[in-house]
Amino acid sequence: MKIGIDARNFITSMTGIGRYVLEMSRHLALLGHQLYFYLPEAPHSGQEVLAAGQVRVSRFPGGVRRMVWAQTVLPRLAARDEVDIFWGPAHRLPYRLDRRIARVITIHDLVWRDMAATMRWQTWMADRLLMKPGVAVADEIVAVSAATADVLKSEFPACAGKLHVIHPGLTAIGGAQDAKALASFGIDRPYMLFVGTLEPRKNLLRLLQAYAALPEAIRQRFLLVLAGGQGWRLGDLKGHIAHLQIESSVRLTGYVSDADLAQLYGQARFLAMPSLYEGFGFPIIEANAMGIPVLASNTSSMPEVAGNAGLLVDPNDVQSIRSGLESLATDDALHARLCANARANAARFDWSESARQLERVFEKAIAKRRGAI
Repeated sequence: MKIGIDARNFITSMTGIGRYVLEMSRHLALLGHQLYFYLPEAPHSGQEVLAAGQVRVSRFPGGVRRMVWAQTVLPRLAARDEVDIFWGPAHRLPYRLDRRIARVITIHDLVWRDMAATMRWQTWMADRLLMKPGVAVADEIVAVSAATADVLKSEFPACAGKLHVIHPGLTAIGGAQDAKALASFGIDRPYMLFVGTLEPRKNLLRLLQAYAALPEAIRQRFLLVLAGGQGWRLGDLKGHIAHLQIESSVRLTGYVSDADLAQLYGQARFLAMPSLYEGFGFPIIEANAMGIPVLASNTSSMPEVAGNAGLLVDPNDVQSIRSGLESLATDDALHARLCANARANAARFDWSESARQLERVFEKAIAKRRGAI
């Protein structure tokens, strides 16, 4: 197949969705397909997979210009390249592609509907306005979790007949041989680990409150390590930590390399991820692949992804999070049981299989499109 791909996620530093586009594209290329990557401006990331296909870079920098590009230049380029299928891997499709081109869209989440207050207004507005027409014009739709598929069917009932659930795969995190010493992050004893962008949807303030509510003996035994780049709308995070009087037990690493992340996962007691909402939640399976269990929320996709290697809590209830933290910190039998399930749970998620499933969806969309012409 000649597959056209909206690759605008590569114009920024790598995110979870960017990782999804990169890995799916890489494995589609390994299956022998011709890939055409369309970008509104020069890429910042994804260079390794872009080299596997044809790259079409335009000059439309900035959010508004990118939206114009997606509905004008992009369809013309796809038609010129005579692609068989066009894939919108992140909530968007051009409205007016050449009628001979089949089209598939991937939906990762509906945060704009269910957790609007945790989004930047520009992103909220774009998803709210552009997801519906993308879903409407798609020949087939992919959801990255059953939870996302259920919400899609609720919001857009007409899409049910063309909806498929394809889980993302597991990306191996870089080896720890080049990692910094844990002491360089101020880590001098066992720890609970959070991984992710420091932003509202990750529920960090309640996580900090729950940690502060633990018995002092547990906090002295286990640090709370927050690994991730600074996001937005959390205000003064260090100020919150100081107000809770837990500065001596919390470590902020900032953004870390894959090598450092691998070491942080590998040495942690468990991953604490009581997010308010996740379309999938890559850190869950990254942690499981390192053999450690996860404290995850009982909402959205997280029970589905954590499987039998996670302890579920109510993300809106500080006491529930606190109880979960205490159990994983002190109940060695529970911890050992979840650890024993961790790697097998992570192994359920494989990019090669995900790409083969996506390939079959593409084939179905092409057959449908050709039958309609």
